[in-house]
Amino acid sequence: AGDREYKSRGATNEVVKVVEGMKRRRLGGSDIVVSELGLGTQRWVSADFNAPSEEDCFAFMDAAILKGGVNLIDTAEQYPIPSSSANREGDTERTIGRWMRERKVPREKVVIASKITGGRNVTPKNIRRDCDGSLERFKTDYIDVYQLHWPQRYSPQANWGQSLKYNVENDRDPYWRQFGGPTSFEELCVAMEDLVQRGKIRSWGLCNDNAYGLTACTRTAKSLGTTPPCSIQGDFSILDRKSEENGVAEAASPFNENVGFMSYNALAGGMLTGKYMDVPAALDDSDRAEEHRVPPGEARHAGVGGDAYRYRTDAARAAIAEYAQIAKKYGMSLTELSLRWNRQRSLVTTTLVGHSNMRQLQESLKYFTVKEPLSDQIMWDIDMVHMKNRLPLFSSNRVGRDWLGEGEIGEPIP
Repeated sequence: AGDREYKSRGATNEVVKVVEGMKRRRLGGSDIVVSELGLGTQRWVSADFNAPSEEDCFAFMDAAILKGGVNLIDTAEQYPIPSSSANREGDTERTIGRWMRERKVPREKVVIASKITGGRNVTPKNIRRDCDGSLERFKTDYIDVYQLHWPQRYSPQANWGQSLKYNVENDRDPYWRQFGGPTSFEELCVAMEDLVQRGKIRSWGLCNDNAYGLTACTRTAKSLGTTPPCSIQGDFSILDRKSEENGVAEAASPFNENVGFMSYNALAGGMLTGKYMDVPAALDDSDRAEEHRVPPGEARHAGVGGDAYRYRTDAARAAIAEYAQIAKKYGMSLTELSLRWNRQRSLVTTTLVGHSNMRQLQESLKYFTVKEPLSDQIMWDIDMVHMKNRLPLFSSNRVGRDWLGEGEIGEPIP
């Protein structure tokens, strides 16, 4: 248990300050304040064909953090994805650390969020070891938000396929149940508190989790007198509103667990840029059908990996086409519509956006400093499309009779 009683510093998502025209919001009940736009880094210095080089990444951080009002960088010990012998896991953290040293950036100017690899890797011993590994790669004394990349337990939402269904047989699998079962919420909270007390992290958070995991963590922490998680990170976009409608938003509310929300994939794997409306992404090319079954994280062909096929379901394409028409009607790009919509959701504290080039980053900076919100009429037009299919990413007509409950990346369905 914690040596001191945890006290909330305020309501999550409250605007604390504005820097270079960009709002900064409180993350959960912590004293951590993050910009509405955060830098997503999964592909930085990766083996992908169009991945940003270290020079590119330095330029991104120069523009966003030193000049653009951004203060949040989100990364993970597993990044870059995809990795290779020349592009090693951990290189993204090393790149960020080198930039901070070479630019002599005051540590407090940057909010670093990183992640421990999830699943059975999450044990008290590994939490300490992996955090120390990240600190060594960053060459810094502390991480602001230390997150579980995915839950320490079985959770249907921890896979990146098209299933939202809880399957008790999966939970019974020896992977989860052998060696005493998954790390308990009590063990998790005590291990994270140990890092807080040692000054190695300011707070901690969840990623790819759900309302049950969120509430179990916060309630367990409060019962133990330890620091509760300040954030949960999830796939969220105009195409994927599940976190607003499956209990996460209710649990995270300042009136309930008071936890911030980091949105990722706001552009749905690039589909909401409109660039794949006429030119298919690699996985839609019938001549490359085998690439449909690329395991998640192992390859990104033409910038889109096997685990991202969900953004290209027929239902998703239909919704994207309608959203593109709305954007055109109001004189903006689909990218602008999508990012500004994301920014206005009451659930969202910050939106993590990955960029391949400086032009994309400059667009993001522009959209996150626009003072006027999207009008009520635009938001209503978007809602009308949403009402036709509330979960287009989880709809599919590409399921064969002989697949026997297995989806395109091997995940259990339905």
